[in-house]
Amino acid sequence: MTNSTEDQISNHTLTIRTLGAAGPAVTSPGLGGMSLSGAYGHVDEDESVAVVHAYLDAGGTLIDTADFYAAGHNEMLIARALRERSRDDVVLSVKFGAQLTPSGLPQGFNGSPANVKTSLAYSLQRLGTDHVDIYRPARLDPDVPIEDTVGAVKDLVDDGYVRHIGLSEVGADTIRRAAAVAPISDVQIEYSLLSRGIESNGILETCRELGIGITAYGVLGKGLLGGGTTGGARSVFPRFQGENLAHNQALVEPLRTIAEAKGATLAQLAIAWVAAQDKHVVPIVGSRRTSQVQSLVDSNRVTLTSDDLAEITKLVPPGAVHGERYPDAAMSELDSER
Repeated sequence: MTNSTEDQISNHTLTIRTLGAAGPAVTSPGLGGMSLSGAYGHVDEDESVAVVHAYLDAGGTLIDTADFYAAGHNEMLIARALRERSRDDVVLSVKFGAQLTPSGLPQGFNGSPANVKTSLAYSLQRLGTDHVDIYRPARLDPDVPIEDTVGAVKDLVDDGYVRHIGLSEVGADTIRRAAAVAPISDVQIEYSLLSRGIESNGILETCRELGIGITAYGVLGKGLLGGGTTGGARSVFPRFQGENLAHNQALVEPLRTIAEAKGATLAQLAIAWVAAQDKHVVPIVGSRRTSQVQSLVDSNRVTLTSDDLAEITKLVPPGAVHGERYPDAAMSELDSER
């Protein structure tokens, strides 16, 4: 990345938001790390490090990763990117619990207290740090009460290895049970113009009631709302198959007119829409190139009025998308969808 690009990005200011009543102050949007480790196609590791640097140079603080992203590669990549940076300037959000086979295939989730603590030990080593800022189970382990999983993370908070406790893809009842054990900073969950389930299933309402933030992933609809292609690994998702894909592409196309009127891209409009839903909602956006970091930063320039929001909802009403957000097997593992 050239100095001129660094200067251009660093001249903009990201929005500061607090993750609920108990969470940290972070920049919005946050940077998602998964795509930096090849989740959506080949990436150059030096470019991936440059992406992290570009986000930090823009004033970004929130970096989201998981110990199972490329079986630990993502954490080691982030450690490399942060080597010459101040640890206090970064909020590291880490997911744990997803189990992998040696070939990289998913094989369930482990939320047992023993695994919570062992997983963190490995993450601290890979990340090259003595603590993580937010630690969260990636999914609910159906064989382990959420009270036990969160209780184990609370022990790590008490010992100074974790600053805040988060959740991911859990339903309203699970959120309440977890919050009765320890303060919860945020729930990480898919939320976009095409995935609005949390508005109707009690999750968003419960988080607001309990003072819990939302870190929203999938804000670009995995590429349907701009920011990337719709092929490759995405083809396993129902929304990218056959007639579903044609319908969904036609559904979002009119949004480009609104984006263009704002001097924005479709991706920037999609990010701005999520950010406009609540002051404690923070979009998490993955980037594989430094140019995408520029787009992420510039999404903060997009201001949506109540009329804009009404028009967007008219064009893309809740439930208008065709296809589930994951294949059947993955959907069955989501406590948030029960």
